[in-house]
Amino acid sequence: MPKAVRITETGGPEVLRWEEVEVGAPGAGQALVRHTAVGVNFIDTYHRSGLYPVPLPSGIGSEAAGVVEAVGPGVTVVRPSDRVVYAGGPRGAYAESRLVPAEVLLPIPAGIDDRTAAAVLLKGMTAQYLIRRTYPVKAGETVLFHAAAGGVGLIACQWLKALGATVVGTVGSDEKAAIARAHGCDHVIVSTREDIAARVKELTGGAGVPVVYDSVGKDTFLDSLDCLRPLGLMVSFGNSSGKVTPFDLTILSQKGSLFLTRPTLATYTATRADLEATANDVFNVLRSGAVKVEVRHVYRLADAQQVHRDLEGRRTVGSVVMTP
Repeated sequence: MPKAVRITETGGPEVLRWEEVEVGAPGAGQALVRHTAVGVNFIDTYHRSGLYPVPLPSGIGSEAAGVVEAVGPGVTVVRPSDRVVYAGGPRGAYAESRLVPAEVLLPIPAGIDDRTAAAVLLKGMTAQYLIRRTYPVKAGETVLFHAAAGGVGLIACQWLKALGATVVGTVGSDEKAAIARAHGCDHVIVSTREDIAARVKELTGGAGVPVVYDSVGKDTFLDSLDCLRPLGLMVSFGNSSGKVTPFDLTILSQKGSLFLTRPTLATYTATRADLEATANDVFNVLRSGAVKVEVRHVYRLADAQQVHRDLEGRRTVGSVVMTP
């Protein structure tokens, strides 16, 4: 029988269990996919810890690449033997093989290997909707991107640079600062020793930036607001340091009639047409060479507990994948 990582309770990495699971034949609208690479994303730790509650027991993980082994009735978007990748649908990607709704599967283009596909799709589509749709960044603009050496950050900062933006990134160490500079950041702020807002104002001649992309949450939220110019947009899309503390909305008016949004990838890819368009944009920017994805950390699926410890301990840089 194939194995998968399952949780029956929420908590620390120790609640992740590597166990045998039964995988049946695909039903209507389903495909049986044998995984070759599984993507790891910080949101997986939220599901495991209970920050984002999920019905239990549950699988975990939402992104993987593999090969279609069989399809159920009515499936036309993929065929057996197709190389596919997905970053959505029911949780459970931490598995050797599983049944997946065929509508979330996307063909992997020639020239892109399975590990890269599993590492890039969710993070790449997140970067795409943030910088091309939530706030369409234009050439000549200066933007602030937190966690610039993270999985989304490394992709987004390269893409922003290709769009002609001046990219200011924040990181937590000098090592990560060097990585961020090598991946599109014009200016890097080491948040553990620098005042983020003061540095951004210095870099922009006191004007501030039109948009801040913040996946850190509690630790950076108020500083991010102070980095914005009047009528600027605060894009809060993650909580790696914890949930943002509730605050008085009048702060937005006091700081210059600011805008605030809390977007999710699921909304931006809710239709098959949007999913395909978003993924194709990611694949195209990869094939153009404007964005390069480095799979810096590869673990075994059976070692998922250690993966989560390293992820939450900020010991990883860029993309992380697991293999069966």
